[in-house]
Amino acid sequence: MSDPTSYRMDPAERPARRADRPFRTAVTIGVSLDGFIARPDGDIEWLTLRGAQAGETGYEEFMAGIDTLALGRNTYEKVLSFGFWPYGDKRVAVLSTTLTTDDPRVTVYRSLAELLAGLTERGARNVYVDGGKMIQTFLREDLLDELIITTAPVLIGEGLPLFGALKKDIDLQLTAAKVLDAGFMQTTYAVL
Repeated sequence: MSDPTSYRMDPAERPARRADRPFRTAVTIGVSLDGFIARPDGDIEWLTLRGAQAGETGYEEFMAGIDTLALGRNTYEKVLSFGFWPYGDKRVAVLSTTLTTDDPRVTVYRSLAELLAGLTERGARNVYVDGGKMIQTFLREDLLDELIITTAPVLIGEGLPLFGALKKDIDLQLTAAKVLDAGFMQTTYAVL
């Protein structure tokens, strides 16, 4: 009998990686039930305080398959505030027109075209796209392959939304859904 709290599509039925680029892109992100990734000031304590209650989210397995991260400036600066570097020796690309840094762990790109060329030149295969504006940009430009959204059972009322304006509808295919502990829900979508 199958587990009534989860659903996983047979991997053979999932859409293939897009042939127009040599790397696959994916997002894994926590969001409030009302669709926010952070409060208006960027605070994510509402998530971090509850996050451990979710139990196993698959984050470690996800990260094991990632070779490169693509972040926006705000996300990079938020990560610096953690007091530790969570990405180990993985390549990290930051998209920003204004960031100046001598951080040897990151490569800064000034445009999306530069970033995409850099990912290709550096041999990226599996890219974790992180940060609200980056995710929105990759969706708008049809550059995202997979979304893993872990929804926290909380309404925060206002904040930075996960999704923004789009030029067209973006069709998604549900490939997995799982009820986690403490009322968290995780859904995985292939971007068609």
